[in-house]
Amino acid sequence: MSCLETVQAYAFRSIGLGERLLPRSDFTLCEQVTLIGSGLIWNIYFGVLALAFGFFLATAIALAKAARSPWLRKPAEWFIFIFRGSPLFIQFFLAYEMFVLLPKVGFPVNLGFVEITLATSFLTKAWAGALIVLFLNTAAYSAEIFHGALNSIPKGDIEAADAYGFTGWTRFRKITWPTMLRLAWPAYTNEAIFLFHATTLVYFSGFPAWQQRGDALYYASYFADKTFNPFIPYPILAGYFILLTLCVITIFGLVNSRLNRHLPAERRQKLRVRPQVIR
Repeated sequence: MSCLETVQAYAFRSIGLGERLLPRSDFTLCEQVTLIGSGLIWNIYFGVLALAFGFFLATAIALAKAARSPWLRKPAEWFIFIFRGSPLFIQFFLAYEMFVLLPKVGFPVNLGFVEITLATSFLTKAWAGALIVLFLNTAAYSAEIFHGALNSIPKGDIEAADAYGFTGWTRFRKITWPTMLRLAWPAYTNEAIFLFHATTLVYFSGFPAWQQRGDALYYASYFADKTFNPFIPYPILAGYFILLTLCVITIFGLVNSRLNRHLPAERRQKLRVRPQVIR
Protein backbone atom coordinates (compact mmCIF):
# COMPACT_ATOMS: atom_id res chain seq x y z
CA MET A 1 0.00 0.00 0.00
CA SER A 2 1.45 3.35 -1.05
CA CYS A 3 1.42 6.38 1.22
CA LEU A 4 -1.37 8.00 -0.79
CA GLU A 5 -3.49 4.86 -0.46
CA THR A 6 -2.73 4.80 3.28
CA VAL A 7 -3.95 8.37 3.67
CA GLN A 8 -7.12 7.59 1.71
CA ALA A 9 -7.75 4.49 3.86
CA TYR A 10 -6.99 5.87 7.34
CA ALA A 11 -7.23 9.68 7.28
CA PHE A 12 -10.75 9.65 8.76
CA ARG A 13 -10.76 6.25 10.42
CA SER A 14 -11.25 7.76 13.90
CA ILE A 15 -14.72 8.98 12.92
CA GLY A 16 -15.72 5.75 11.19
CA LEU A 17 -14.78 6.49 7.59
CA GLY A 18 -12.38 4.39 5.56
CA GLU A 19 -10.57 1.18 6.48
CA ARG A 20 -11.99 -0.45 9.59
CA LEU A 21 -9.13 -2.80 10.54
CA LEU A 22 -5.93 -1.35 11.97
CA PRO A 23 -2.59 -2.47 10.49
CA ARG A 24 -1.17 -5.41 12.46
CA SER A 25 2.45 -5.59 11.35
CA ASP A 26 5.10 -3.99 9.15
CA PHE A 27 4.05 -0.52 10.28
CA THR A 28 5.21 2.28 8.03
CA LEU A 29 5.91 5.87 9.02
CA CYS A 30 3.06 6.99 6.77
CA GLU A 31 0.60 4.75 8.62
CA GLN A 32 1.64 6.15 11.97
CA VAL A 33 1.49 9.77 10.84
CA THR A 34 -1.89 9.25 9.18
CA LEU A 35 -3.60 7.37 12.00
CA ILE A 36 -2.30 9.64 14.77
CA GLY A 37 -3.44 12.62 12.72
CA SER A 38 -6.81 10.94 12.27
CA GLY A 39 -7.16 10.62 16.04
CA LEU A 40 -6.38 14.31 16.45
CA ILE A 41 -9.86 15.01 15.03
CA TRP A 42 -11.31 13.92 18.38
CA ASN A 43 -8.91 16.12 20.35
CA ILE A 44 -9.98 19.10 18.27
CA TYR A 45 -13.64 18.14 18.73
CA PHE A 46 -13.34 18.00 22.52
CA GLY A 47 -11.26 21.16 22.77
CA VAL A 48 -13.33 23.36 20.45
CA LEU A 49 -16.74 22.43 21.89
CA ALA A 50 -15.59 22.54 25.52
CA LEU A 51 -14.11 26.00 24.96
CA ALA A 52 -17.16 27.27 23.10
CA PHE A 53 -19.68 26.20 25.74
CA GLY A 54 -17.34 26.74 28.69
CA PHE A 55 -16.70 30.36 27.70
CA PHE A 56 -20.31 31.39 28.31
CA LEU A 57 -20.69 29.34 31.48
CA ALA A 58 -17.42 30.79 32.80
CA THR A 59 -18.68 34.33 32.19
CA ALA A 60 -21.88 33.59 34.10
CA ILE A 61 -20.01 31.96 37.00
CA ALA A 62 -17.53 34.85 37.19
CA LEU A 63 -20.40 37.33 37.42
CA ALA A 64 -22.09 35.16 40.06
CA LYS A 65 -18.90 35.02 42.12
CA ALA A 66 -18.63 38.81 41.95
CA ALA A 67 -22.27 39.26 43.00
CA ARG A 68 -23.19 40.61 46.42
CA SER A 69 -25.91 38.02 47.01
CA PRO A 70 -24.56 34.91 48.80
CA TRP A 71 -27.19 32.83 46.95
CA LEU A 72 -25.28 33.51 43.75
CA ARG A 73 -21.77 33.91 45.11
CA LYS A 74 -21.48 30.75 47.25
CA PRO A 75 -22.55 28.19 44.59
CA ALA A 76 -20.15 29.82 42.13
CA GLU A 77 -17.30 29.68 44.65
CA TRP A 78 -17.96 26.01 45.42
CA PHE A 79 -18.23 25.09 41.75
CA ILE A 80 -14.84 26.68 41.06
CA PHE A 81 -13.29 25.16 44.17
CA ILE A 82 -14.44 21.60 43.42
CA PHE A 83 -13.39 21.51 39.76
CA ARG A 84 -10.10 23.35 40.35
CA GLY A 85 -9.33 21.41 43.51
CA SER A 86 -9.69 17.89 42.10
CA PRO A 87 -7.55 16.27 39.38
CA LEU A 88 -9.08 16.15 35.92
CA PHE A 89 -8.35 12.42 35.62
CA ILE A 90 -10.41 11.74 38.78
CA GLN A 91 -13.24 13.86 37.40
CA PHE A 92 -13.27 11.72 34.25
CA PHE A 93 -13.33 8.53 36.30
CA LEU A 94 -16.09 9.64 38.69
CA ALA A 95 -18.22 11.03 35.85
CA TYR A 96 -17.99 7.79 33.88
CA GLU A 97 -18.93 5.69 36.92
CA MET A 98 -21.85 8.01 37.65
CA PHE A 99 -23.09 7.87 34.05
CA VAL A 100 -22.86 4.05 34.09
CA LEU A 101 -25.04 3.93 37.21
CA LEU A 102 -27.80 5.91 35.48
CA PRO A 103 -30.62 3.73 34.16
CA LYS A 104 -29.69 2.70 30.64
CA VAL A 105 -33.36 2.58 29.68
CA GLY A 106 -33.65 6.31 30.47
CA PHE A 107 -35.94 8.46 32.57
CA PRO A 108 -39.67 8.77 31.79
CA VAL A 109 -40.74 12.38 31.29
CA ASN A 110 -44.49 13.04 31.52
CA LEU A 111 -45.52 16.10 29.51
CA GLY A 112 -49.19 15.72 30.33
CA PHE A 113 -50.42 14.88 26.88
CA VAL A 114 -47.58 12.47 26.11
CA GLU A 115 -44.86 10.59 27.96
CA ILE A 116 -41.38 10.42 26.46
CA THR A 117 -38.25 8.60 27.58
CA LEU A 118 -35.11 10.62 28.16
CA ALA A 119 -32.26 8.30 27.20
CA THR A 120 -29.07 8.38 29.28
CA SER A 121 -26.93 5.62 27.75
CA PHE A 122 -25.21 8.08 25.41
CA LEU A 123 -23.56 9.73 28.43
CA THR A 124 -21.21 6.76 28.80
CA LYS A 125 -19.80 7.49 25.34
CA ALA A 126 -16.72 9.68 25.17
CA TRP A 127 -18.21 12.11 22.64
CA ALA A 128 -20.82 13.17 25.21
CA GLY A 129 -19.70 12.20 28.73
CA ALA A 130 -16.08 13.28 28.39
CA LEU A 131 -17.14 16.48 26.68
CA ILE A 132 -19.33 17.37 29.67
CA VAL A 133 -16.40 16.87 32.06
CA LEU A 134 -14.06 19.01 29.96
CA PHE A 135 -16.75 21.66 29.57
CA LEU A 136 -17.29 21.94 33.35
CA ASN A 137 -13.57 21.79 34.12
CA THR A 138 -12.53 24.55 31.74
CA ALA A 139 -15.53 26.65 32.82
CA ALA A 140 -14.26 26.55 36.41
CA TYR A 141 -10.71 27.56 35.50
CA SER A 142 -11.88 30.22 33.04
CA ALA A 143 -14.38 31.61 35.56
CA GLU A 144 -11.57 32.25 38.03
CA ILE A 145 -9.59 34.01 35.31
CA PHE A 146 -12.58 36.16 34.35
CA HIS A 147 -13.36 36.92 38.00
CA GLY A 148 -9.83 38.19 38.50
CA ALA A 149 -10.19 40.33 35.39
CA LEU A 150 -13.49 41.72 36.69
CA ASN A 151 -11.79 42.82 39.88
CA SER A 152 -8.99 44.41 37.86
CA ILE A 153 -11.19 46.68 35.75
CA PRO A 154 -10.00 50.27 36.40
CA LYS A 155 -12.48 52.27 38.46
CA GLY A 156 -12.01 55.11 36.00
CA ASP A 157 -13.67 53.05 33.27
CA ILE A 158 -16.73 52.44 35.43
CA GLU A 159 -16.88 56.08 36.50
CA ALA A 160 -16.64 57.19 32.89
CA ALA A 161 -19.49 54.82 31.96
CA ASP A 162 -21.61 56.30 34.75
CA ALA A 163 -20.78 59.80 33.55
CA TYR A 164 -22.04 58.92 30.06
CA GLY A 165 -25.24 57.51 31.55
CA PHE A 166 -24.46 53.82 30.92
CA THR A 167 -26.22 51.57 33.43
CA GLY A 168 -27.16 47.92 33.80
CA TRP A 169 -26.93 45.79 30.69
CA THR A 170 -25.67 48.64 28.49
CA ARG A 171 -22.72 49.29 30.79
CA PHE A 172 -21.91 45.60 31.01
CA ARG A 173 -22.09 45.06 27.22
CA LYS A 174 -20.11 48.14 26.21
CA ILE A 175 -17.66 48.63 29.08
CA THR A 176 -17.43 45.84 31.66
CA TRP A 177 -17.47 42.75 29.43
CA PRO A 178 -15.03 44.02 26.73
CA THR A 179 -12.60 45.28 29.41
CA MET A 180 -12.85 42.00 31.30
CA LEU A 181 -12.04 40.02 28.14
CA ARG A 182 -9.15 42.30 27.25
CA LEU A 183 -7.56 41.85 30.68
CA ALA A 184 -8.25 38.12 30.89
CA TRP A 185 -7.39 37.09 27.32
CA PRO A 186 -3.66 36.29 27.74
CA ALA A 187 -4.38 34.00 30.71
CA TYR A 188 -7.42 32.55 28.94
CA THR A 189 -5.22 31.69 25.96
CA ASN A 190 -3.02 29.56 28.21
CA GLU A 191 -6.11 27.83 29.58
CA ALA A 192 -7.24 27.06 26.01
CA ILE A 193 -3.86 25.52 25.17
CA PHE A 194 -3.87 23.38 28.29
CA LEU A 195 -7.43 22.24 27.57
CA PHE A 196 -6.40 20.86 24.18
CA HIS A 197 -3.51 19.03 25.85
CA ALA A 198 -5.87 17.69 28.53
CA THR A 199 -8.07 16.06 25.88
CA THR A 200 -5.47 13.27 25.64
CA LEU A 201 -6.72 11.96 29.01
CA VAL A 202 -10.17 11.06 27.65
CA TYR A 203 -9.50 7.51 26.45
CA PHE A 204 -7.31 6.65 29.43
CA SER A 205 -9.87 7.61 32.06
CA GLY A 206 -12.66 5.06 31.68
CA PHE A 207 -14.49 6.25 28.58
CA PRO A 208 -14.03 3.42 26.06
CA ALA A 209 -12.80 3.82 22.50
CA TRP A 210 -15.64 2.28 20.47
CA GLN A 211 -14.33 0.04 17.64
CA GLN A 212 -10.81 1.36 18.35
CA ARG A 213 -11.83 4.88 17.29
CA GLY A 214 -9.68 6.79 19.75
CA ASP A 215 -7.88 10.09 19.83
CA ALA A 216 -4.29 10.84 18.82
CA LEU A 217 -2.76 9.45 22.01
CA TYR A 218 -4.78 6.25 21.62
CA TYR A 219 -3.20 5.54 18.23
CA ALA A 220 0.26 6.59 19.39
CA SER A 221 0.02 4.14 22.29
CA TYR A 222 -1.20 1.43 19.91
CA PHE A 223 1.88 1.77 17.71
CA ALA A 224 4.21 2.03 20.72
CA ASP A 225 2.80 -1.20 22.17
CA LYS A 226 2.97 -3.07 18.86
CA THR A 227 6.46 -1.97 17.84
CA PHE A 228 8.02 -1.67 21.34
CA ASN A 229 9.45 1.61 20.08
CA PRO A 230 7.89 4.75 21.60
CA PHE A 231 10.41 7.07 19.93
CA ILE A 232 8.49 7.23 16.65
CA PRO A 233 4.77 7.55 17.49
CA TYR A 234 5.13 9.84 20.51
CA PRO A 235 7.32 12.45 18.75
CA ILE A 236 4.76 12.41 15.91
CA LEU A 237 2.04 13.02 18.49
CA ALA A 238 4.06 15.85 20.04
CA GLY A 239 4.56 17.41 16.62
CA TYR A 240 0.81 17.41 15.96
CA PHE A 241 0.10 19.10 19.28
CA ILE A 242 2.79 21.69 18.67
CA LEU A 243 1.09 22.56 15.39
CA LEU A 244 -2.28 22.62 17.16
CA THR A 245 -0.86 24.93 19.82
CA LEU A 246 0.48 27.28 17.14
CA CYS A 247 -2.99 27.41 15.59
CA VAL A 248 -4.56 28.25 18.96
CA ILE A 249 -1.95 30.97 19.60
CA THR A 250 -2.55 32.46 16.15
CA ILE A 251 -6.35 32.53 16.48
CA PHE A 252 -6.32 33.84 20.03
CA GLY A 253 -3.64 36.36 19.07
CA LEU A 254 -5.92 37.80 16.40
CA VAL A 255 -8.73 38.09 18.94
CA ASN A 256 -6.32 39.72 21.41
CA SER A 257 -5.35 42.30 18.78
CA ARG A 258 -9.02 42.98 18.16
CA LEU A 259 -9.72 43.49 21.86
CA ASN A 260 -6.79 45.89 22.23
CA ARG A 261 -7.20 47.77 18.95
CA HIS A 262 -8.31 50.98 20.68
CA LEU A 263 -5.24 51.21 22.93
CA PRO A 264 -1.94 52.94 22.08
CA ALA A 265 0.70 50.52 20.80
CA GLU A 266 2.81 50.75 23.97
CA ARG A 267 -0.17 49.76 26.18
CA ARG A 268 -1.34 46.75 24.19
CA GLN A 269 -0.96 43.43 25.98
CA LYS A 270 0.99 40.78 24.13
CA LEU A 271 0.24 37.11 24.51
CA ARG A 272 2.73 35.26 26.66
CA VAL A 273 2.23 31.55 26.45
CA ARG A 274 3.11 29.74 29.66
CA PRO A 275 2.12 26.10 29.31
CA GLN A 276 1.15 24.33 32.52
CA VAL A 277 2.92 21.08 33.29
CA ILE A 278 0.29 19.86 35.74
CA ARG A 279 -3.11 21.09 36.85
